[in-house]
Amino acid sequence: MKNLSKICLTVAMIGAAAMPTNLIAGNKDRAGQAGATELLINPWARSSGWAGANSASIRGLEASFLNIAGTAFTKKTEMMFARTNWLVGSDIWINSFGFSQKVGATGVIGLSMMSLDFGDIPITTVNLPEGGIGTYRPTYFNLGLSYAKAFSDNIYGGLNVKIINESLPDVSAKGVAMDAGIQYVTGKYDNVHFGISLRNIGPRMRFRGDGLSFRGTVPSTGTSLTVEQRSADFELPSLLNIGGAYDFYFGQDSSANKTHRVTVAGNFNSNSFSKDQFQFGVEYGFKSFLMIRVGYMYENGIFNDEERTTAFTGPTAGVTLEVPMNKAKGSTFGLDFSYRTTNPFNGSWTIGARMNL
Repeated sequence: MKNLSKICLTVAMIGAAAMPTNLIAGNKDRAGQAGATELLINPWARSSGWAGANSASIRGLEASFLNIAGTAFTKKTEMMFARTNWLVGSDIWINSFGFSQKVGATGVIGLSMMSLDFGDIPITTVNLPEGGIGTYRPTYFNLGLSYAKAFSDNIYGGLNVKIINESLPDVSAKGVAMDAGIQYVTGKYDNVHFGISLRNIGPRMRFRGDGLSFRGTVPSTGTSLTVEQRSADFELPSLLNIGGAYDFYFGQDSSANKTHRVTVAGNFNSNSFSKDQFQFGVEYGFKSFLMIRVGYMYENGIFNDEERTTAFTGPTAGVTLEVPMNKAKGSTFGLDFSYRTTNPFNGSWTIGARMNL
């Protein structure tokens, strides 16, 4: 318990030092004032399939989004790929890749990447509002470097440093953010899970570049000058996750492994620049081969189209198929799929693959 107290204190001190002093979670008056909101997009299929409710029980590389402490459960080597059709009909795609490796007896290092693909956007000007002079592609790219560790059989913690890059051909913004999290596992079968994580903690960002300047003429002298406009700083969408989960096991096979598992999970998401959210989810697992999950995300006003401030309407669902590749080494290959309902647009779906080597 001493280790747990130290980890909790460390995470709390990191959050207190990094967060602005006037931060008020869920303050509707500050909604929309943060930038780099792609940091709030879950690019992975398993956790998005039950609305991110499993922040306390998430395991492996996918934990790099919800609670970095979960990557400490990586057994050897894990690789993941995912592709998301974000808000179907908007022609936005998200490509993600991750890699984690166990180092030493209890440590795990990880690398994760997420990139948004907006497609080719026509270049327009005041004189050519219809375009016809070429296209451009915005670049939204996030890179995460993490380290997680098992401090005991019950306590796990981790840190994740993220490099943020948002750019157009003539203007860009770069920044850095940090995640910190802990997970606590207890119970007769390690079936009780608690977790807490701070995400997207970092300094303000600002757009810079030639795209913020223009040439003008001084009327009195006719002199041509280049004028650079100042862009305002913006904060990162910091948040706090607090979650819990419980595993129910039913039946055993001949090798004494649990045959049927039902996990119920809940999570409270305290946002600094948008409404607070509650996530709930249930997952059924048959051994380690088949997993089916459903979830629901709730926030104030979600049932009223006039008050709802998110495109997501709540329900989510997902499925996983995982097969062994080498029983002696314990390597597996899995396929994941998730769907999140939205209005407007036609939902968001994610398909992913993972390999445990």
